[in-house]
Amino acid sequence: MYLPPQFASSDPALARALMREHPLASLISNDDDGLPYVTHLPLHLVAEGGAGGDAEGDALLLGHCARANPHWRYLQQRPRAVVTFMGPQAYLSPAVYPDLARVPTWNYLAVHATVQARLLDEPEAKDALLKQLIADHEPAYAAQWHGLEADWRQGMLRGIVAFELSIEALQCKLKLNQHRPESHAAMVQAYRSADNDGARGLADWMQRLGLVPQEGV
Repeated sequence: MYLPPQFASSDPALARALMREHPLASLISNDDDGLPYVTHLPLHLVAEGGAGGDAEGDALLLGHCARANPHWRYLQQRPRAVVTFMGPQAYLSPAVYPDLARVPTWNYLAVHATVQARLLDEPEAKDALLKQLIADHEPAYAAQWHGLEADWRQGMLRGIVAFELSIEALQCKLKLNQHRPESHAAMVQAYRSADNDGARGLADWMQRLGLVPQEGV
């Protein structure tokens, strides 16, 4: 992606935070006609062990798609793909500047990962992957899932194809007007008072990155 230096982050902890806090990703590979094919799906990040906590190297993204979705076949034939995550995003009015010779923009946080895919079609591997996703989003559901009839659960597992996506490279873009410090105080005030979660999320990230003082400090 286009990545001006003022918006580029090389801190893997920030990329990991975005991927975990906004797990609905876009998995992008080429179809049989050479066109990009996109599946939107939640992914679970594993960044441990040999990766030393970095979001590259041994880090993995775990997910699955419906067997009826041809994307798993594209991954089988062409394992290299791109995964994108979109964090908070919102419009920015030029009213945040102290002068009038300014223009609007759109602020956002995004992570792009280049990955190598490995399919997992064994029932045990798929069940283990589902446990990870359940633990992420509704831990209490685990008991219900494993209390269902075994034949029914096996039928559900046959209906999906799971995969590991090994992260080869990351790009993390934090577009928060870092190069325009004269706007920061008014930006965070405008985002805090906005009526949408994206704007309020950007205000939180401005504080996390030290662009504005922490509240109460």
